[in-house]
Amino acid sequence: MKVEVFENFSLKFGVKLTFGGEMLVQRDGRFFLLNSNVNFLVRDDFFYAGIYLGKVIDGKVFPSFNLLDMLVKCEANRVVIGRKASWLFICGRDVFRKSILRIYGDVCRSEYVLVLNEFGECLGFGKVLVGLSEYSDKNVVAVANVLDVGDFLRRERVV
Repeated sequence: MKVEVFENFSLKFGVKLTFGGEMLVQRDGRFFLLNSNVNFLVRDDFFYAGIYLGKVIDGKVFPSFNLLDMLVKCEANRVVIGRKASWLFICGRDVFRKSILRIYGDVCRSEYVLVLNEFGECLGFGKVLVGLSEYSDKNVVAVANVLDVGDFLRRERVV
């Protein structure tokens, strides 16, 4: 069950990630990917091991940026956005059609895409609101922000 949740999540981006069941370990709803050298070292009371993939709560995946980077390497559906739009996306804003520089993959409305900056760095992911290839109005919100790298900083509280 746990492997299928992450495989189904990757399908939302147009790729199929496969994990060996023995390489995926769970601790308190958090999932980690281990290689065979580390797998035998992990005990039941570990805090962190291998590559953190994310959390699963009630069957819903809350991915880590490690997992998103894996999807980028697998040629998942993605959009590249400009410098100003990158900053706005990190601040939690949506992406306008005019800010999209390049589109990779078969990206259709209501699908998920990874959002990358001009340097190929994954900034997060979003949901496509309009057909990107045929839409002529450049001032329309094309990708709704779902998760971005600035989320962690926005959740920080000053004590």
